Formats: sequence, structure tokens, C-alpha cells
Amino acid sequence: MLVITRREGEEIVIGDPRNPIGVVRIASIKGERVRVAFDFPREVEIHRREIAEQIAAQEPTVVGTIRPATGT
Repeated sequence: MLVITRREGEEIVIGDPRNPIGVVRIASIKGERVRVAFDFPREVEIHRREIAEQIAAQEPTVVGTIRPATGT
């Protein structure tokens, strides 16, 4: 795990700096609460840990068409 210290308003670039996947910015710090802003393409999923665990615990979704068996 990489731990980086940042101040309010500072950013972290994810991926190649010339063409980053996204940017994480420290939006604000008030007491013990830190607001983090994520600037990523819409196709990149971002979840809080507790939501990610709920998604991972769900049964996998089967995508496709089920056709009835044909007699031989």
C-alpha cells in the first residue's frame, strides 16, 4: 500500500502522467473528516469499501439468453 500525505486542494495523478486514468483531489478537510474528489472516466467504477463488499458478496449475474432444449 502506498501512503501519500496531501494538503487540501492537492491532487494525486493515477496512471501515466501524460495521459492519466484519473485524478484524486483532496477537496476539503474539516476536523477529522476529509472530502475526496475523483475525476475518472464514467466507465471506471468507484465504490466505498462497504458498498464494494456488498457488491462482491452478491451472486454473479448471468447475462445471455436461455433457450429450451430441443428433442432429438
